[in-house]
Amino acid sequence: MKMGFVGLGNVGGKLAGSLLRNGFDLTVLDLNPDLVADFVEKGAKAAQSPAELMRECDAVITCLPSPAACATVVEAMLPEVNDTKIWMEMSTTEVSEVKRLAELVAQKGGSAIECPVSGGCHRADTGNISIFAGCDRPTFERMLPILTTLGRRVLHTGEIGSASTLKVMTNYLATANLLTCCEALITMKAAGIDLNTTYEAMKISSGTSFVHETESQVILNGSRDISFTMDLVKKDIGLFQKLAEDADIPLEISPLMVQIFDDGIAKYGDRELSPNIIRRLEDATGLDVTAPGFPLELTDDEPEEQGYEVIPTGLSKPVLAE
Repeated sequence: MKMGFVGLGNVGGKLAGSLLRNGFDLTVLDLNPDLVADFVEKGAKAAQSPAELMRECDAVITCLPSPAACATVVEAMLPEVNDTKIWMEMSTTEVSEVKRLAELVAQKGGSAIECPVSGGCHRADTGNISIFAGCDRPTFERMLPILTTLGRRVLHTGEIGSASTLKVMTNYLATANLLTCCEALITMKAAGIDLNTTYEAMKISSGTSFVHETESQVILNGSRDISFTMDLVKKDIGLFQKLAEDADIPLEISPLMVQIFDDGIAKYGDRELSPNIIRRLEDATGLDVTAPGFPLELTDDEPEEQGYEVIPTGLSKPVLAE
């Protein structure tokens, strides 16, 4: 299968790298010519436009920073969509927008699958990231070999829109974890507890989380580098808040999280690394939340393995399977 990939940024570049590393016929497109040139040097081909990419490929993946950017690309590809073509959306996007674009693809005879990822850039780099896939079951099964190359654990979530909804929820939870880790670390610092010991106590306790075991390390190192920025966090938790508001759910924690990131962006800029939200607390207290021995950036120590479909607990067969 000839694969196209649009968006070679922090996450997209790593996902596209998994396809190339595993021998797929890959054509890429990005506004940054240096990123494209790097992929071409490694064996990929380059397209000059979204329409050319869709024309030359069987399936095209988009992994872009905003719903608006994705819409621009997909609408440009539409003239080349037919009943042999598939659009795969791997961004974290707004549910109604992914449904709208999927319908436009369907009207041209094509198929659409939303497949946002979760687990961090370090796992995207090794093909060990998790993937949520929203689409009809036949499209899911057709694209499963691609999905299990891109990721380790693949969950078919239901029809178009279900994966984006779940992805926004998981990013909300990750952000809540990040903020509580920040508060825990600085409070232990103020209490005179060694931060290396604090990290281990959190890790081996009921208070641990994926976010603690990953992002707390780069917080303590001082680099705060997870290749994710405050504006992207604000977008994701804003999408979750909108879901709640649309359903008339009176959330209490979510609006506060949005306020915290609004303040962080106002203080440090929208492209500040997201774990540096702890700077609000460091600046307010004069405390330094760093410790020796932690890595500058996260790496995945799991070996790359072929992925597999995850069947939801309590179900005897995959979602939407006949």
